[in-house]
Amino acid sequence: MKIALIAHDKKKDDIIELAKRYKDVLAEHELYATGTTGTLIMGETGLAIHRMKSGPLGGDQQIGAMLADGNLDLVIFLRDPLTAQPHEPDVSALLRLCDVQKIPLATNTSSGEIMLQALKSKIYFQ
Repeated sequence: MKIALIAHDKKKDDIIELAKRYKDVLAEHELYATGTTGTLIMGETGLAIHRMKSGPLGGDQQIGAMLADGNLDLVIFLRDPLTAQPHEPDVSALLRLCDVQKIPLATNTSSGEIMLQALKSKIYFQ
């Protein structure tokens, strides 16, 4: 599967911890991430990740283009619902594309855990 990993600034530690806990599962898949998130996860886990630009600099749109083209199977996007994001229109578009393309989307650690547990158990969403 092709999996995108994205996290707002205040959720970076959470996505790193999630990636550490599921490193063995994630290592079996092709990973993509926005710039900073990808760099941090790679540094902490050693996982191979295709890095896009930083979210506010177009990374969310790059992930969105992959979604629109049918090139992603799962998105884990740990969002910070309490902080205004300067690139909120890009975030909304990315979430909408997941719905349009019927791509499973986790927006918090609990839903991320459920999806990664499903992958670990070889239960796929397609």
